[in-house]
Amino acid sequence: MTEQKTRVFLVDDHPLVREWLTNMINQQPDLVVCGEADGAPQALQAISAVKPQVAIVDITLKTGSGLELVKDLKQSCPEVAVVVLSMHDELLYAERVFRAGARGYVMKRESTTKVVEAIRCVVNGRRFMSERVAAAMAEKLVEGPPPGATPVASLSDRELEVFELLGQGKETREIAASLHVSVKTVQAFYARIKEKLNVNTERELLREAIRWHDNRA
Repeated sequence: MTEQKTRVFLVDDHPLVREWLTNMINQQPDLVVCGEADGAPQALQAISAVKPQVAIVDITLKTGSGLELVKDLKQSCPEVAVVVLSMHDELLYAERVFRAGARGYVMKRESTTKVVEAIRCVVNGRRFMSERVAAAMAEKLVEGPPPGATPVASLSDRELEVFELLGQGKETREIAASLHVSVKTVQAFYARIKEKLNVNTERELLREAIRWHDNRA
C-alpha cells in the first residue's frame, strides 16, 4: 500500500516563488502541492475546500494580509498547520505570526532544506523556527526588549500592515483595496500610527515608512 503524501497549499504573491516551491516540494517522496493562491480571500476559500495538512503563507500578498489569513485559518481550519515563509527575519514579525496561530516561520533566504524541514516538523505537531529567530525570542524573554527598540514594535498587527504597505510606496486607495477596507479606515490607521510614532503629518509618516522599509530590504 502506497503511503499517503502530506498535501501542501501555497500562498504567495510571486508566481516564480510558487513555481520554485512547487518544484522543490513535489520532488520530495512524502510531500505534494495540492493548490496555490496569490491572495488571502482566494486562499481561505480554496484551503477550506481542499483541506491540506500544511499551508505555506507569505506575509505580503497580492490581496489581503498574510497575517490576517493566519488568524482566519486558525479559526476556520484549525487542523491546517501554517508555516509563514517571509523575507522578514525580525523578531517583530516572528512573534506576531506565532501569536496569530502559525506553527512555523522560515525566511525566504534560508536553504530549501529548511522549508522541507519546517513542513515535516509542523505536520508532526511541533513548531519550527530558525536558530536565529529562536535565539532572539529567548533573549527577549529573559532580558526584555533590546535598548533603543523601534517604536514600530508598538503598532498593532493591522497598523503594521498599513505602515508596511505605505513604505512600499502604495497610495491610500491601493492600501484600502489590498486590505479590503475603506479609505476612511486607512486614514484612521494613519492617525493612530502617527500618534504612536510621534510624527505630525502624513508626509512625515510616509518618510518614516519608506525609511523603515528600505532599512529592512
